[in-house]
Amino acid sequence: MQSVFAKIELPTIFSSNMVLQRTSEVKLWGWASPSEVFQLVTGWDNKTIEVKTGNDAKWSLTIKTPEAGGPYSIKFVGKDNQLELENILIGEVWLCSGQSNMEWSANSGINNAKAEIASADYPNIRLFTVQKRTAKHPQENLVGQWKLCTPKSMPHFSAVAYFFAKRVQEEMNVPIGLIDASWGASSAEVWTPSEVFETRTDLFESAAKIRPNQWVTTEPSSLYNAMIAPLSNFKIAGSLWYQGESNTANAERYADLFTTMISSWRTVWGYDFPFYYVQIAPYKYGTPEEGVIVRDQQRLALGLQNTGMAMTSDICTIDDIHPQNKQDVGLRLANIALKSHYKKIGNEVNGPLFREFKIDGKKIAVFFDHAAGLYSKTKKVTQFEVAGADGVFYPAKARIKDNYVLVSAKEVPMPSRVRFAWKNTDMATLFNAANLPASSFMSE
Repeated sequence: MQSVFAKIELPTIFSSNMVLQRTSEVKLWGWASPSEVFQLVTGWDNKTIEVKTGNDAKWSLTIKTPEAGGPYSIKFVGKDNQLELENILIGEVWLCSGQSNMEWSANSGINNAKAEIASADYPNIRLFTVQKRTAKHPQENLVGQWKLCTPKSMPHFSAVAYFFAKRVQEEMNVPIGLIDASWGASSAEVWTPSEVFETRTDLFESAAKIRPNQWVTTEPSSLYNAMIAPLSNFKIAGSLWYQGESNTANAERYADLFTTMISSWRTVWGYDFPFYYVQIAPYKYGTPEEGVIVRDQQRLALGLQNTGMAMTSDICTIDDIHPQNKQDVGLRLANIALKSHYKKIGNEVNGPLFREFKIDGKKIAVFFDHAAGLYSKTKKVTQFEVAGADGVFYPAKARIKDNYVLVSAKEVPMPSRVRFAWKNTDMATLFNAANLPASSFMSE
């Protein structure tokens, strides 16, 4: 009986118009007849490589990619068929995931949409949207297609990812490949490998707090299995993430879950790629503090190496969980990548982040990283609260002094804790010289 894989076959992530990661060892893989020998020719160096399929009808090999450029081709020559992938670019590949704010496209509604769509003619930016699927076990393939970024394709793609790529390409002049694997209303648990929950029963129990919804499954690992696992051999520069709104139900566990998820992805890929994410914006959530707790947990997740966070409390509206300003979100993520990963820019790309506090009698001195040029956009410095040993917080008087903040409250003669912008709807009024907002925080 003839094998199902009688011909050379490739997973859908390999196709014409794709982008491969530059100056890297890139893995190619697929299927063919068991024990078949075929040739692969890489167009950038015209090198012919002999490949042999295993008894399981699978094959894989690693090739070296050059510096950014193209277009190139890759040819596969077998006994039963030949394949040629054309218009391949070599550049920077980013995996973009999360929930609806990552999925959100120009067609969904963004600022200045008509003009943005009309100008979206960037043939060296390539777009791959992973179609929505669930699976109980990790899959080997997925559904999607590489497309050139044009006014026809851009309106259907992640707007945040597009504006990220546009800014990175502007600075670096290299091809950019974007893979969007996102699903609205999804919690972080569904994007996390099952191995995590097998070893961390506390996180599995926490996942039960996620409320079922009409838009997406809440079964842990189900989207990871179908939409991330098939990509785990595909070389990427890094990952972008915009999610958190659906984890308000178990907000206090988010930093633990999120950093564990990031580490598990890095383990599967086999290297510690950069992971940059968006802090969720202020919004009128149903339960007091659930949104701000997630924001603070996202701040705490920065303790994981090679991560970065774009703050958005100044570019949102508390009445819309899908802020229309996706341009600045993509720009801020891109600037973090350009500074932290690519070392291309030197300016400040982060808002003030709480570092420590020191008690000075009845006052607390609050110190921040990224605090150069600290200033308040309101006449008085507001949104700070202090508490004593009883844990009851009171609004504090605050003033900026030498890029730190002194806070006190007459109701708290012996302060021991401090917090900032600690309401779901608090849009931070404290900024640095780069005009980036401070993150919400509560001291440990």
